[in-house]
Amino acid sequence: MTESGRGEHADVATLASIGEVATLRRIFPRLPASAAAIVGPGDDAAVLAAPDGRYVVTTDMMIAGPDFRWAWSSPTDVGWKAAATNLADVAAMGAKPTALVVAIAAPADTPVTTLEAFADGLREGCEALALGCGVVGGDLSVSDVFTVAVTAFGDLEGRQPVLRSGASPGDVVAVAGTLGRAAAGLAALFADGVDDDGVPDRARGAAVAARNPDVRVQLRPTPPIAAGIAAARGGATAMLDVSDGLALDAGRIAEASGVLIDLRSGELGADPALALSGGEDHALLACFAPGVEPPAPFMVIGRVEERGTAGGVTVDGHPYDRRSGWDPYAGWDGAAG
Repeated sequence: MTESGRGEHADVATLASIGEVATLRRIFPRLPASAAAIVGPGDDAAVLAAPDGRYVVTTDMMIAGPDFRWAWSSPTDVGWKAAATNLADVAAMGAKPTALVVAIAAPADTPVTTLEAFADGLREGCEALALGCGVVGGDLSVSDVFTVAVTAFGDLEGRQPVLRSGASPGDVVAVAGTLGRAAAGLAALFADGVDDDGVPDRARGAAVAARNPDVRVQLRPTPPIAAGIAAARGGATAMLDVSDGLALDAGRIAEASGVLIDLRSGELGADPALALSGGEDHALLACFAPGVEPPAPFMVIGRVEERGTAGGVTVDGHPYDRRSGWDPYAGWDGAAG
C-alpha cells in the first residue's frame, strides 16, 4: 500500500472495481458481533438492548495524515486504534462498551483487502479490550483521504456516569495505564522512521518498531477498559480518558470541577515531562474521595486542592502550562506527509 492508502497494482480488487455491496459482503464476516445487538448489520439501523434504560454514546475520527501514516500503520493497526480510542471514552464514563458503528470514506482505488484488514483490527481490538462489544452498522463512502468515524455505545449497568465535574478538594488523583509511551513511540518514528527527506518510510518505520516497544503503544494502544468500570464501582468522583496529554486532560477535570489538581512528578515515571505532555496512551485518569482506595491498576499520582489563584494544574506545587498536550489544529498545515 502506498502512503495515500491506494493500491499499487491494477489487478488488485479495489472499492471501485467491485462496488459497495460486494465490499460489504467481504467485510461483514470479519467484524466482531455485539452481545447487545437485537438487530445487527443489514437493516437501515441496528437495535441494541439497553437494560439500564440509558446508554453512553461517543464518537471519534481518524484521518490519514494527521492521525496515522500508512507507511507506519497497517490497516489492522488502524482498525485496532479506531476501536481502542472509542472504547476508552466509554470506559471513562464508567460504562461497559457494547457496540460500535463505523463509517469509512476511502479513495475508490483502495484495495478491498485494506478494508478487510481494517475489519480484522476492529475485531482484534474489541476481543482484546472489550469482549462482547462489536460492530452493529456503519457506512461506506468515497474520499480522496482515508477517513474513519466510529461511534461507540456503552451500558452504565445501573450506575451513575462518572463525569469530569465531580472532583472535590481532598480527593486523590490516580491513573490506570501508561503515560508518555505512545508519544515516545511517535517521536521515535519521526526521528528514525523517515527517509532522507523526512517522509515516513515503511522499511525504516518497521525497523524502529522492531526495536522499540513504545511504537506498538502508539500504533495499538491498550487502554485499561475494565479499570474504568472498576473505578465507577469503587466510587470514582471524576474520570476521563487521557488522550491529549496528562497535564492538559487533568486541567479539563480541574476546570469542570472548579478545583486545582496537583500532580507529583515523582510518580510519573522516568520522564515526567513526557508523561505530562504526551498523548494517545489512552490511560484513565480518575479522582477518588479521601479514604477510598483506588482499585487496581490505578496508582495515585496527585491530589485535588482548592482552586486558589495557581490555575488548574500544578506539578509539585508549581504552576504548569497544560497547553503542552495534543491540539489537532496547532501547527496543522494540511500536508499529509
